[in-house]
Amino acid sequence: MRQDGRVTLEELSARQRAFSDARAWGPFHTPKNLVMALSGEVGELTELFQWLTPDEATAAPDDPATRARIEDELADVLLYLVRLADVLGVDLLAAGHAKIDRNEVRFPAGVGKGALDKVERDS
Repeated sequence: MRQDGRVTLEELSARQRAFSDARAWGPFHTPKNLVMALSGEVGELTELFQWLTPDEATAAPDDPATRARIEDELADVLLYLVRLADVLGVDLLAAGHAKIDRNEVRFPAGVGKGALDKVERDS
């Protein structure tokens, strides 16, 4: 844990790995199973917003009970993603930065700015 009390992604990954190891879940934490579990959790998060209007979706976290459910589902998504990356040996932060680098080339600032349609460039 950092001096400011925040947890790093590496610390969260190590804690999730220890949690899994303590329960001997390793044989079940295959990439396929983790992707399927991750997809299920994304589905549960989706259900919280599925039939809301855009304004209702924006306001959803203002209700304490709804916010708690959103936080729980986001945490489930995060934990499965972190565990999947750990099992696959993927550095999520490095992969995320690399993806943003590629997107900066694909979608230059100022081209199509504020437009809903994407401007694709050779990638």
